[in-house]
Amino acid sequence: MNFRTRAKSEPLGFQMTPMIDVVFLLLCFFVTSQIFAQWEAEIDITLPTAKTGEAPRRLPGEIIINILSSGDVVVNGRTLDSDGLGSMLSRLAELFPGQPVLIRADKATAYEHVIGVLDLCRQSDIWNISFATGVPEG
Repeated sequence: MNFRTRAKSEPLGFQMTPMIDVVFLLLCFFVTSQIFAQWEAEIDITLPTAKTGEAPRRLPGEIIINILSSGDVVVNGRTLDSDGLGSMLSRLAELFPGQPVLIRADKATAYEHVIGVLDLCRQSDIWNISFATGVPEG
């Protein structure tokens, strides 16, 4: 005797749960990548303008060194002294040869502070250096 009933299997409809999972994962990915892609524009630096200035094109893995008008150096939201910056740049050059560095100096920053950062880059054998300028208004 067969006690099992032969139930007809109904065709499956559109499954919402996997679709919600995929959309949620995509949302998490894009939010996370947007956070890491932000420019360090929250630091109050007034960039000098240049007639040939244009919106910068970020390089992958680019390190941004901000030099405030007081001469303080800020990297990734941390204020570093010359020893800390030098050791960080040395580690970067050792691990990633050709590491791109962007220097953002306030237009009121003394020239000696910029040269100090450039000297630390040179001592660390970092040669891929660019300077940020503002786009002129008008």
